[in-house]
Amino acid sequence: MALDRIRIRLNGDPAETPEGTRLRDLTVQPDGAHTGLIRILNGYQTEDNPLLHEGDQVVLVPRGVYPSPRALKAMLAARNTPGLADRLTRARVGIAGLGGLGSHVATALARTGVGHLHLVDFDVVEPSNLNRQAYRLAHLGLPKTEALRREIADIAPYCEVTADQIRIDAANAPRLFAGDDIVCEAFDDPAAKAMLADAVLGSLPCATLVAASGMAGYASGNTLVTRKITDRFYLCGDGESEAGYGVGLMAPRVMLCAGHQALMILRLIAGETDA
Repeated sequence: MALDRIRIRLNGDPAETPEGTRLRDLTVQPDGAHTGLIRILNGYQTEDNPLLHEGDQVVLVPRGVYPSPRALKAMLAARNTPGLADRLTRARVGIAGLGGLGSHVATALARTGVGHLHLVDFDVVEPSNLNRQAYRLAHLGLPKTEALRREIADIAPYCEVTADQIRIDAANAPRLFAGDDIVCEAFDDPAAKAMLADAVLGSLPCATLVAASGMAGYASGNTLVTRKITDRFYLCGDGESEAGYGVGLMAPRVMLCAGHQALMILRLIAGETDA
């Protein structure tokens, strides 16, 4: 008598397997060997051997083997929380400023699986950027838009990136970000922050703004928080610490604030609106 079968996804593709199948019964190696496989079940890497159930998402990663493009796409997202892939793929996020905040927000969202990132900055990579921004020596002299595009291509090749190498101002901001669902404000200058907030909240009624204020120095990271200001405006940081004489911008604290912004953007994509 044939066993009932359950439907799962294996390395991104629909698959069926008999009821009673355990994780270690599955293999992607031609010889059927189980050695050298990383096994990920519903976003969790495990050495256990649980029973599989209807709808489970399984990714098997052979160590040291370059996968097919389709399998690679599944493997890149294997450790993400299941159930968000479609929303992430459809999401369009604009990032205004690609310095210490914006460069890290962009790479975090690319790793998360956001389908479209819109990068906007007028500047080029220079040596003093490297203390806190997501660039390398090889990027010196490149426009930040191009350097970050290259980084994302090596991290998440299925992320669609568009870039505008331009200085954002009150006149062009509504046009630049008209196609983005969420706009990340990642400027250093307080006047530029206020300008973008006015432009997005005043001229783009369908867009949500995730901004930052206060991440300089090396004070406790526990003072960095995410606050919901209005239904379309979220603010990350401690709201106080600014760079100035004797107070620099240090990678750990800047990256913490960028993490707050990236996480809030992810939560908005997932339909979570509380801070």
